[in-house]
Amino acid sequence: MLRIEDIDRSRCRPAYTDAILEDLRWLGLDWDGPVRIQSEHFAEYRVALDRLTAMGLLYRCTCTRADLAAAASAPHGPAGTIYPGTCRHRDTDPATPHALRLDVGAALARTGPLTWFEEGEGRLPCDPAASGDPVLARKDVPASYHLCVAHDDALHGVTLVTRGRDLRFATGLHRLLQVLLGWPEPAYAHHPLMLAPDGRRLAKRDGSETIRALHAAGHRRDDLLRRFTASLASEGRLEPSNSIEPKL
Repeated sequence: MLRIEDIDRSRCRPAYTDAILEDLRWLGLDWDGPVRIQSEHFAEYRVALDRLTAMGLLYRCTCTRADLAAAASAPHGPAGTIYPGTCRHRDTDPATPHALRLDVGAALARTGPLTWFEEGEGRLPCDPAASGDPVLARKDVPASYHLCVAHDDALHGVTLVTRGRDLRFATGLHRLLQVLLGWPEPAYAHHPLMLAPDGRRLAKRDGSETIRALHAAGHRRDDLLRRFTASLASEGRLEPSNSIEPKL
């Protein structure tokens, strides 16, 4: 199954999607059925938002980034970037530009304590409230990453979500949405990230080398797969005997 998570329409372009498809095909990857383009399904995500609204769990938030920065820097302000709940009990005019936030406290009062199953670790407690009340929709992005992926995992019957450890923090929120909306619970496997030599995560914003650049430089697919396998094995992330064969 292939899903293009292009909900941020200000940054996503059809050319980027075409490049992803081309890179995957060069690596020998294939998929079943049509590609899921999330930006074509905002009406489906709106249904989920309407259900949460009917439960009384969403509220309008008019806070700007400057407002949040000021609150976080106040002498007794909240630590980090956790939303302080400024708009939680405000009667905000619907005509005012706003985001929709999930009232996590009220949601947990409905669900009770939550857990998730992590491959290799078993069942673990999760704390959706640790990150505050998340934005699930705003004017420029009609549905958040968290809502869309939880929705689509349920839609496609995903039973094991395999993703990087940098998204482990989001599992509590995804479990909360699954319980609130009656979606099935998958298991999770959060893997280590492949890092640059200086220890930073490989990222576009840091100018990290792309698959496309490696391809253009003449690297062969099979050599790349062996190189990545050797890198993981050398760091203790993969047993050398568990080689990745390019039989895709």
